[in-house]
Formats: sequence, structure tokens, C-alpha cells
Amino acid sequence: MRLIHRTDMLQAVFDRILELLAFTNSPYSVPSILYYSSYSVLSQEGTQQGDPLGPLLFCNTVHPLLSPLVSDLTLGYLDDFTLGGNVATVAQDVRIVDLGSNMGISLNAAKCELVAHSGLVVDDPLLRSFTCVQPCDGTLLGAPLFHGKVLNDFCSERCSDLSRAVDRLCFVGAQDTLILLRASFSAPRVQHLLHCSPSVDACGPQTFDDRLKSTLSRFTNNTLSDSQ
Repeated sequence: MRLIHRTDMLQAVFDRILELLAFTNSPYSVPSILYYSSYSVLSQEGTQQGDPLGPLLFCNTVHPLLSPLVSDLTLGYLDDFTLGGNVATVAQDVRIVDLGSNMGISLNAAKCELVAHSGLVVDDPLLRSFTCVQPCDGTLLGAPLFHGKVLNDFCSERCSDLSRAVDRLCFVGAQDTLILLRASFSAPRVQHLLHCSPSVDACGPQTFDDRLKSTLSRFTNNTLSDSQ
């Protein structure tokens, strides 16, 4: 999706969160000047990078696009929209979302996915332009939806990341290694997967756990039991 028009963004603030209007007007009512070498560029579309209010301002602006949708499943996380239902209803709602081009956003068909069985007949030309994905390969916000190859691949990637990190952590002190493992390379790497995907019977988390256990044993110079 492209950047939203700031006029629409400020109007949305005026319509729904008026108490923030004065604060929002300060950085967005006039273009920001960005400098590169001897050049200056006017930043006048979308929110500014690093603005803590950016996600709120974007969601508040595009919210009217989601309100009239009638699909059985209607989800929006920032600029990631998910619709589910019968083909005709979803096609109608996708066209409503596509009307967001009036405020600066537009669908990027190359990044849109149609999660459906191969036998489903789809006549709508806009939906047909989406990348077709089998349900067993479907993901939502970076999390696999079902057991299968995609879930196994995600688990394998996390195990590979841990192995690669361990090879490099050999060059730093043990105390620093333990801090990095706890804060970055262990549970934080798989929490999203465990929270959002059906990982109970998958073999990947057990492999990751075994690899983490051996890593801790190696850097603490101890033989750790499963309970430890």
C-alpha cells in the first residue's frame, strides 16, 4: 500500500480523536523538509518514520474502509488486511478496500494472496490476480495457520538461526552469551510461532529446545537435565 494523504489523516483525527488534533497538526499540517547532501525533499505523505503515533494515525485513517465490510472474517493489522468468506462477498469487500486509493493507499496485487483449495472457482478478475495459496501453506501475520510444510519450514529456520548464533557467540564471553541468548536468540525467537501456530505436535519446537539445552550446557560448562 502507498502512503496515506495527510489531509485525510488529519481529517480522520478531527472526526474521531479530536483531542489529538492540535498535537497532530504540529508535525503534519505542513511538509517536513528532509536534507540529502545539497538537495532538500519535502515529506508530505504518510506518517513520519519513528513517530510513536504513526500506527494509530494510519489505523484511524483506514478504519472507515473496514467498517462497511460484510465478510465472515474481517481483520486489519496496520496495512495488512485479511478477509474470509464466500467468493462473491470477499470479492465485493476487496473492491471496497481498493477504493482506499482515494486516500492514497492501494492494493499491491503482487503481495496479495488468495488462500483457497485448488478446486475453488474464482471468476472475479481482481481475486484471480492474487497469488494462489493452498490452505495448508497459509500464513497470517507471519504465523503458519496449519500443520504442514510451512510450519516445519518456520521451525527449521528458527533452529538454523539458533545454530548460526551459537557459532558466532563462541567469540564473546560466556556471561555476554547467556544475556544474548536470554534476550534475543532463545524464547523470543519462537514466541510468536508458539502463540499463533498449532505447534503442540510439531517436531520443530522440540528440536529447538534440544538445541538450546545443548547450547546452555556448552556455555555454562554443565550437563543440564530436562527439568533444569
